Amino acid sequence: MAETPNPRVKEINISQEMRSSFLDYAMSVIVARALPDVRDGLKPVHRRILYAMHDLGMHSDKPYKKSARIVGEVIGKYHPHGDSAVYETMVRMAQDFAYRYMLVDGHGNFGSIDGDSAAAMRYTEARMSKISMELLRDINKDTIDYQDNYDGSEREPVVLPARFPNLLVNGTSGIAVGMATNIPPHQLGEVIDGVLAISKDPGITTQELMEIIPGPDFPTGGLILGRSGIRKAYETGRGSITLRAKVEIEQKSNGKEVIIVNEIPYQVNKARLIEKIAELVRDKKIDGITDLRDESDRDGLRIVIEVRRDANANVLLNNLYKHTALQTSFGINTLALVDGQPKVLSLKQCLQHYLDHQKVVIRRRTEFELRKAEARAHILEGLRVALDHLDEVIALIRSSRTTDIAREGLMTQFDLSEKQAQAILDMRLQRLTGLEREKIEEEYQSLMKLIAELKAILADEEKVLEIIREELLELKERFDDKRRTEIVSGGLEMIEDEDLIPRENVVITLTHNGYIKRLPVSTYRAQKRGGRGIQGMGTNEDDFVQQLITTSTHDTILYFTNKGKVYRTKGYEVPEFSRTAKGIPIINLLGIEKDEWVNAIIHVEEFVDDWSLFFTTKYGIAKRSPLTSFANIRNNGLIALNLREGDELISVRLTDGSKEIIIGTKNGLLIRFPETDVRTMGRTATGVKGISLDADDEVVGMEVLEEGSDILVVTKNGYGKRTPSAEYRMQGRGGKGIKTCNITDKNGSLVTMKVVQGEEDLMLITTGGVLIRIPVEGISITGRNTQGVKLISLNTEENEAVATVAQVDKEEEKLDELEQLEEASEGELGQDNGSEDATELADEENGPDTTEE
Repeated sequence: MAETPNPRVKEINISQEMRSSFLDYAMSVIVARALPDVRDGLKPVHRRILYAMHDLGMHSDKPYKKSARIVGEVIGKYHPHGDSAVYETMVRMAQDFAYRYMLVDGHGNFGSIDGDSAAAMRYTEARMSKISMELLRDINKDTIDYQDNYDGSEREPVVLPARFPNLLVNGTSGIAVGMATNIPPHQLGEVIDGVLAISKDPGITTQELMEIIPGPDFPTGGLILGRSGIRKAYETGRGSITLRAKVEIEQKSNGKEVIIVNEIPYQVNKARLIEKIAELVRDKKIDGITDLRDESDRDGLRIVIEVRRDANANVLLNNLYKHTALQTSFGINTLALVDGQPKVLSLKQCLQHYLDHQKVVIRRRTEFELRKAEARAHILEGLRVALDHLDEVIALIRSSRTTDIAREGLMTQFDLSEKQAQAILDMRLQRLTGLEREKIEEEYQSLMKLIAELKAILADEEKVLEIIREELLELKERFDDKRRTEIVSGGLEMIEDEDLIPRENVVITLTHNGYIKRLPVSTYRAQKRGGRGIQGMGTNEDDFVQQLITTSTHDTILYFTNKGKVYRTKGYEVPEFSRTAKGIPIINLLGIEKDEWVNAIIHVEEFVDDWSLFFTTKYGIAKRSPLTSFANIRNNGLIALNLREGDELISVRLTDGSKEIIIGTKNGLLIRFPETDVRTMGRTATGVKGISLDADDEVVGMEVLEEGSDILVVTKNGYGKRTPSAEYRMQGRGGKGIKTCNITDKNGSLVTMKVVQGEEDLMLITTGGVLIRIPVEGISITGRNTQGVKLISLNTEENEAVATVAQVDKEEEKLDELEQLEEASEGELGQDNGSEDATELADEENGPDTTEE
């Protein structure tokens, strides 16, 4: 027997129902909760709070009322949501660090910039602020539409008259479904001037508007770096700007520097900021801070950072900008409701929509006042008729038996309306005196003049615009204040104020585990060959110095990683530490990834068109690219070359296009070929084969060959030798090369290969962290097929080995030794005059990556 269908059961397509229901929900969130209206810049909850306060008479000139009373009014009449959501919204409107111009005047604990929450709403009190009164001014003059509340028992405004452009002045942020808005606050006077400008010249460009409104103005002040992000946001509605704290560097009487933070970026929690700085100091990721204090009070914000005497405050500050919220970015997304639809708006569109709204407000207000004036004039016209026929009117009234008969008689005899006749009947006898009759006539004449003016306004849009301009200028005069946020030209380049950084020659070291530091080149003294050396740095048991270069504090340092990426800093941006200090993790200096490490470093004094960078990888791939391709490198680095799987970048050198290249391998082979054998390629190209390798061999070094130079090799067990470059014949790239060293168990495999003239000093660094500086001229010159002589004594019990080698110029060494004797110091000056040809280090550690031939 077939089942009878239930007429109350309706079959629906669940996919279609889900789509329809979710769209309904999404539009509800977008329109009724998360996005502001372009006209008044308010979301529904903000609008309802202000309207409820206005309706309760909590004006700026009235006493404060309990916040709980306001919240109850809002959720009871207009906003059927949680009381905490409404109260938190009202609290934010009363915070001077959240709103550029507060819309609620709070009394009590309304939270702090440290993230402290406000007191419960039963304890705090509030009222409308003076400027929020301007958002509702003329609301009772039929200037806006009303709608039913959630249960139809009340009426609430669809939008407020908003006598100032609140969307831009206070900004807003919100997350809807599938979209979000984030509009920064602006300075009131500038935005009003922008509205005035667009009212006079509708064709004004964004560039011209930016001369009036240069950028956002945050309640917490601070700095905006550059104008490109602002321009993009103002033109397209989307953009990103960089905010930075406003700081001063003061010098105390004892010579120590102090960093004073007076303003922090918008929406940054001060307490968390201080905690983050303290954490970085505790973890030794930032060095040089001796004390950190919060001296903020009711007069303003003040964070004091005391700098160690030997630390550079500017470099320290740059590290703080990099690792803390002293520098943040603000993503601008100017999304607002236009006629109930979400739209991304440019600056000009925001101003134009506000101006259009004001035109409607002024017109509706004028029409309201016109109706009121005409109604009053109509009554006065009836009174004038009665006064002109006073005896007849009195006689008619006296002869009438009832009020209705008298009213009908007046309407019939004198051609009056019902309202006019009723006004005559309501008129007091005192209005019959001569003086009162004159007042009625004066009032009528003034009303007729007012009616003419109001009709003229409605007939001429320019008059409407003139009223808008006058009222905006009056509001600007009352509420305008100084801009708080300073816009600094030049963007992030202002980090590098090199005039404040002393120019000096330095040594930069990088360990196998990724700790980097800078120290003066005079830290190391020259020693005799075979000496024990001095402790170069403190290392852990599993760490050792892997790379070392000599450079200047003002040179650009390029860091090439195993993944073929390149990063850059200035020499002075590398933090300075003592000789025995470990340094900071390089991941805190560069934006490298966890599975990426630096294995080649060079310095560049100036990016010149004719110069190139020559690359060599572990698998023998060679590439040449123009130096200028690396002049502009982002904070997160650039691809320097593409790598094959398992390959990694070994060495990079500066060349002028006419040099000879030599490449050495772990098994003691070396190839020599002209640089021109490798054509110039783009930055991301892979390269070509530089040397053919056996299966167990790999490249350990690549150098540019100088005329009349020697080839110096150093082995793992501390042996080394010099061989004249003439003993190495020229070959074409891609060959297997010839023997450069006799590899045995005694001397170990090749660690590195250098081109030397005999006038340099050699720095050897071991896996134990020991560093020795010896003159190259003290190293024996032997043939290609020899083992070499001992250069450094190693601790064989701990399997100590040579980790890396670098060379430095010998210039001014004698002068340094004289100064060393005169000062009777520990003998650790040996100053280097800043080698222009800073050397990279041979690379022992390999890692996975990708490159092509």
